[in-house]
Amino acid sequence: MDEKKKNIQQINIELDEKVSSGEYANFVVVTHSPAEFVMDFTRLLPGVPKAKVHSRIIMAPPHVKAFINALADNIKKFENQYGEVKSPGQEGFQSFGVKPPKDKLPN
Repeated sequence: MDEKKKNIQQINIELDEKVSSGEYANFVVVTHSPAEFVMDFTRLLPGVPKAKVHSRIIMAPPHVKAFINALADNIKKFENQYGEVKSPGQEGFQSFGVKPPKDKLPN
């Protein structure tokens, strides 16, 4: 047997019914410390002045980098199949009644 195939470990991931329905987010605030990145996912809704954090994900820097690479790979595959994804930029949040900071988003 090939040496590389011997060292492959299979990971079984369990997805319970409550988590499988997912959580919609259209805004994320990312902060970091020397040890971790914190991502607070929320929903901005038109006419609602306050956004509640629905999920907080905390990851070590190497895992964030792997996550970014996985996202980039999936965005590339998505765009190859469906076309370019346009980013709304800061102006995209104005339809929710939110004024983004003039210089950059908080994340």
